[in-house]
Amino acid sequence: MDGEGLMTSDGRRGGTVVPKQFTSRPRESERTTRRPLGWWDRIKFLLLLGALFLFFVGAERADNPLLPAGEAFRIAADRYWWILALLGLEALRQVHFLLCERSSRYYLFWRDRLFAAGNRRLGRLDAYNRYRAARAFKWVLAIVVVWLVVARLFDTSFFEAPFELISWVWDNIPAAFQVIAFLTFWIGFQFGLIIWFATRGGVETFFPDDIETRFDDVWGQDQVLNKVKQNLLLLEDPQVIEEKGGYVPAGLLLWGPPGTGKTLMAEAMAGETGKPFVNVDASMLSTMGMGVLKVKLLFRKLRKYALKYDGVVAFFDEADAIGSRGQLGGQPQPGMASTGAFFRHAESCGGLGYLSDASRSCLLNPALTTGPDAVDEGARRNRFFMGMGGMGGGGGGVLQVLLTEMSGLRKPRGFVNRQVRRALGMKPKPPPKYRIVFVMATNLPEALDQALLRPGRMGDRIYKVGYPSKAGRVRTYKGYLDKVPNVLTDDEVDRLATITPYSTGASIKGLVNEALINAIQDGRDVVTWGDIVRAKQLKDLGPPEDVEYIERERHATALHEACHAVAAYRVRHHLVIDMATIEKGANYLGMVSSIPPEDLFTRWRSDYEADVMVSLASLVGERMFFEGDSSSGVSGDLESATQLSILMEGYWGMGSTIASHGITHQVGVAGGGRPGAGGGPTDENKERDLLKGSLAQRIEDKLADLYARTEELLRANRVQVLAVAHALEASKTLTGEDIEAVIEGRRGPLVDGRPYATPEFAALAEDYHALALRAHREHGQVLVPLPPLPSVPDDGFRPVPVVSGADGDGLDDPEGPGYPRRLM
Repeated sequence: MDGEGLMTSDGRRGGTVVPKQFTSRPRESERTTRRPLGWWDRIKFLLLLGALFLFFVGAERADNPLLPAGEAFRIAADRYWWILALLGLEALRQVHFLLCERSSRYYLFWRDRLFAAGNRRLGRLDAYNRYRAARAFKWVLAIVVVWLVVARLFDTSFFEAPFELISWVWDNIPAAFQVIAFLTFWIGFQFGLIIWFATRGGVETFFPDDIETRFDDVWGQDQVLNKVKQNLLLLEDPQVIEEKGGYVPAGLLLWGPPGTGKTLMAEAMAGETGKPFVNVDASMLSTMGMGVLKVKLLFRKLRKYALKYDGVVAFFDEADAIGSRGQLGGQPQPGMASTGAFFRHAESCGGLGYLSDASRSCLLNPALTTGPDAVDEGARRNRFFMGMGGMGGGGGGVLQVLLTEMSGLRKPRGFVNRQVRRALGMKPKPPPKYRIVFVMATNLPEALDQALLRPGRMGDRIYKVGYPSKAGRVRTYKGYLDKVPNVLTDDEVDRLATITPYSTGASIKGLVNEALINAIQDGRDVVTWGDIVRAKQLKDLGPPEDVEYIERERHATALHEACHAVAAYRVRHHLVIDMATIEKGANYLGMVSSIPPEDLFTRWRSDYEADVMVSLASLVGERMFFEGDSSSGVSGDLESATQLSILMEGYWGMGSTIASHGITHQVGVAGGGRPGAGGGPTDENKERDLLKGSLAQRIEDKLADLYARTEELLRANRVQVLAVAHALEASKTLTGEDIEAVIEGRRGPLVDGRPYATPEFAALAEDYHALALRAHREHGQVLVPLPPLPSVPDDGFRPVPVVSGADGDGLDDPEGPGYPRRLM
């Protein structure tokens, strides 16, 4: 259903339908009248006190049958006057609540003037402690009422009543039954206590207005949020769809990367819905071997709430903890892709939706491509993995019980309904309709079982909560920045959203908080753009190592990164430079990072060729500036360039041929074959076979052509490379805009690039490089310091120093394995 609810223009259902708009529920502090009570909540204490008083009236007449009813009432009123007093106070309290629900002036007078201080003190208490205190009060009240009744029955005092009851029961049963009763009680008490402790935890219930979070607090996920609102509308008014033969969708699966707002969205649902919201920690359902019992107790609670409140929402966080029971390797259902394959290919071209079921099955299940002989012996031995207790997944039958409870057979409720009516030859009443909406959140949707994802369970609504778009990031940044004092302009916020393309709500919140910490450490109360830049650098890579380069190595590192930066600025237009640094980190000597200026979902051959040129720029530049010599720091760059060239020539159709080399190897065309299957190449010789024939030559020709183009580019921009290297040696870390300013010879946000465009600087830079080159050849020291910049007319600009740190790819550290590989 595309609309958010269907109603006629005159309010009746049926006829011409118009969308019903979602209206956010007000927070408790925003209400002008009290939330209306249900009829049972309004009369339950009145009924209890009234029934208790009538019991005492009946007890007086039972003691003296000749006593008139009026006299018995008077005696009970004289003896138990406090019950009538409590009955009157409760009636007065309900009248007070009724006035608060009808009159805003009356409600605000009591809330904001008379009870304001008390409400503030009560609000400091934890919500869970308030819930526990209320439950303890109800238990104490129930025990007191029972003791009063027992005391009257045995004509004894209130405090002696329980002992009289136990003595009476003990005296009226045989001795053998006394022993059996004692052992049963003692053993049952121990087992019950163990089970009670084992089944505690993992489930929290929130009632309307317990949570202040609303949908307005969720930023950057508007499309998914609108669908969630639609589900809540149907739950609030189910007759809209049920009267037309439909049903309220029972399952809502939110999947996506961590930190994108899945749990926050569920918290907003808890604040917006007028139904109870049950939060379930999925990992707690498989602990201590009590998972099955926990699931049974959970659904018992859900059904109770669904009947009492005409609906309930159950949220399972980290649903992959119980949503997997193993997969049959190599044996999917014909014509149906596996769960993992569905999510892995969700972002491919059309999600493979333009293919037939048989074609999709062949593509997503390699075992069907070459027949059963293609499955190796290891696959035969490990066809099935069953998650057991303590090993993750829905071990111990937890998932199976969950599936049964979600959509299994519904038996009639109640002993009288099921047994007594059947014994009398009457048909039991059918079970009621439970309106339970299940919401699950997971980072690993491919781990969920297919039975859980079918329609009627969680397959009704499956939404990806992905990385927010640029507009979503701008909205999120503004939302968090509004909570702290700052002087950032709209242009700076837009720029910040651009240079953080894959930020989530959680990472944006952390970045703003880190910027505030920077401002406080500097003795300021307002966040500035410099604080944001420093926070971003720290969040991306952490603090740099406390080491200093010797002069010739510092110069070589700066030239290496400058070649990357100049090549990226000149030829790579699908990305912009984010920042560059020559400060040593944990596994890099320096780096230049780039980011997309806009949200892009496709890449072109020209883009990849530019990436290869930027990767080759380090090798070209080192050979050009150091007389043919080069360092081991280009190894990662060459790996990136070679890998991209292989993919372009052999897989992506961006070379001189069209066929995909990966498929020819998989199906065994032209001497290929799947590894270990039917005489095809093994893992050891697969790479050797790959480089045989024309593919290797085409890759080398591609790299040679792009190498020549890169060399021509750097020779034409030699002065700009030296300028960026000088700026890196002077500042150690530069932002992308400052690098552009140095290359173009204009003023940047933090660095003035105009001196780098003067002839005086070109001469100074060449002289200093000659000295650094001599020190490189002789393994000596650079005998002069870094030359100062030539003076330019002063227009009042004062560069702001930038603290170290950067992110992205960079000069590879030869001192240890695991250094990052550049893909530029």
